[in-house]
Amino acid sequence: MRVVTSLSIIAGVFVLVGHASAQSVTEIMDLSPEERKAYMQSMSDDERTAMREKWRSEMQNMSDDERQAIRDKRRAATGNGGQRRDKEANRERWNSMSDEERAAAKEQRAARQEERKARWDAMSEEERTAAREKMQDRKSKRKRKGKNGKKHDQEVDAGTL
Repeated sequence: MRVVTSLSIIAGVFVLVGHASAQSVTEIMDLSPEERKAYMQSMSDDERTAMREKWRSEMQNMSDDERQAIRDKRRAATGNGGQRRDKEANRERWNSMSDEERAAAKEQRAARQEERKARWDAMSEEERTAAREKMQDRKSKRKRKGKNGKKHDQEVDAGTL
């Protein structure tokens, strides 16, 4: 199954790479998370920067209703929106799982941790330093975002991000 998924993602990347400059915010948001990730990884840093600038200008030119519709669509795509922080919902979901489901969830988590560890171990010291900086930057952005995300939304609207 993973091979089929990987092949379909690779095929999608080849199709998308040729149309990188033609992608709009809504077209990218319509991709599956795997396709979106593969698409973004297929781009160079300069292409990604240019794409972000294009998206910012598109977002600025949208009406408030259109921007809100995109935000709502993103939240719906991620499930609960703030699911990571919703400990009570996570606890309820965990408690409702059967023993087999819990064991499978634990195995999946262990597999993800092993994958991350293998990726980290394969990095050069320069790559690790860059990854640490990127993680620190993400952490500081989350802190700046504030409790309910309003500051981030205002920055996107104003184009200051």
